[in-house]
Amino acid sequence: MEMPRRPINYVPAKSGEILKLGHITCRVMEDGSRTDNRIGSAEFTVPAGTAGPPAHWHEMHDETFLVTQGTIRFHAPDGQIVDAAVGDYVTVPIRAPHTFSNPFDVEAKFFNTYTPAFYIDYFRILAEVSKSDEKMSKEKNLEVMARFATMPAKPMLEELAKK
Repeated sequence: MEMPRRPINYVPAKSGEILKLGHITCRVMEDGSRTDNRIGSAEFTVPAGTAGPPAHWHEMHDETFLVTQGTIRFHAPDGQIVDAAVGDYVTVPIRAPHTFSNPFDVEAKFFNTYTPAFYIDYFRILAEVSKSDEKMSKEKNLEVMARFATMPAKPMLEELAKK
């Protein structure tokens, strides 16, 4: 078999497609266009005191999170909380209800993957409909999530609203 000559993709630290999701910044590093949509990835910058997206689950893709700065709080059903610090890794398989937040006093970052990669378009659409928003809108978030087989985790939403 002849060796293939498919190019690799290099994304320098200060490049990538930058999306503003209210006050959260998403830097797309792989949108699936070079992986036949098998994987997508992005880096998120989450300011201190950020509530994060509404609790939800995905019907069509898995996600992973690698915390690269600060601490990200992951929320799961029944009040389960995981405070993931630098170097900690969280896998969210299909149909696992979750959300994240940064209730701490310092900015946090994480590297996020999606398989398949189509979910990157969720962030692009959310950025477009959120252009004038200072904070990420729960209502806009849920509306755009619905376009990507992402369901609201209603019991978790109710539980988190009480806090």
